[in-house]
Amino acid sequence: MPFFDFDELQAEYVTPKYSKAFGPLVTGSQIEVGRLRFRAGEGAVPHAHPQEQIMVVLRGRLRATLGEETRELGPGQGFLAPPNLQHQVTALEDSEVLSCKALVEGKGHKI
Repeated sequence: MPFFDFDELQAEYVTPKYSKAFGPLVTGSQIEVGRLRFRAGEGAVPHAHPQEQIMVVLRGRLRATLGEETRELGPGQGFLAPPNLQHQVTALEDSEVLSCKALVEGKGHKI
């Protein structure tokens, strides 16, 4: 699948164990990318995972906490969570993000 259209991919709750992130994913051999949405008030509880993760806000606003630091992020802003760093996000309004995770043992967002 060298070409894709996020609008044509099946959307799913990608990390229901600890997050309300919903949207389509594209998984390669080393990275997984998702165009995910959070409704206002939704997000991810404090968690950590062995993958590095980059999240960029496409629309809306998020409150993100990485370790002990918290910031509010808007369109074009994001974060890089190193492996095993506890982090959390909360949508301050309906939001859409681009989330990229490295694969660990073939797993990305669904770990």
